[in-house]
Amino acid sequence: MSEAQNTQAGEPGPIRLRDALRRARIEAADRTGVVVDLRDAEVARLEIMNEALDPLFAQVPEQIDLFDRAISQGETPRLWIDVVAHVIMGRDKRAYRFVQDTRFGRTVIAESHDVAAIVGAVTDYVARRMIEREHALAATSVAAPVAEKKPRRRGRFWPFALGFILGALALFALAFYASLQNI
Repeated sequence: MSEAQNTQAGEPGPIRLRDALRRARIEAADRTGVVVDLRDAEVARLEIMNEALDPLFAQVPEQIDLFDRAISQGETPRLWIDVVAHVIMGRDKRAYRFVQDTRFGRTVIAESHDVAAIVGAVTDYVARRMIEREHALAATSVAAPVAEKKPRRRGRFWPFALGFILGALALFALAFYASLQNI
């Protein structure tokens, strides 16, 4: 039987594999499109959160440079609040998760479907960070005057030179004394 007779009789032929490959490629493209759509949806939700945080960060004084708010679009999109804290989407892609990276691992500060709840958690976090900054600046300004009252050290060359000369004189005197004893 020839290939033409096989395909007319309804039996699978070599064209079936090409069709199957084509269908598999289309399905893979659809799945990739779904993943891209999900990532785009995550970024859109994080942009909504970013806009909700605008009034909070408008109140932060300009001289405080602790916070660097930005959305990073990678494999996992994130809304960065500062170097160690960010908002990501939860496993269900509808819940916001506000997390902080610590030396002991990642800590979940708040998780909610409600934008206002996460804005409240970020507000509390920003306030705590600003207080930590004030304490750090106060501690360094209190310690600075104490450091200024230290007496100025004298050069170390002159004590060395004096010790060297006295040592040489002592050796000379000892040698002279020993030579007098031998006479």
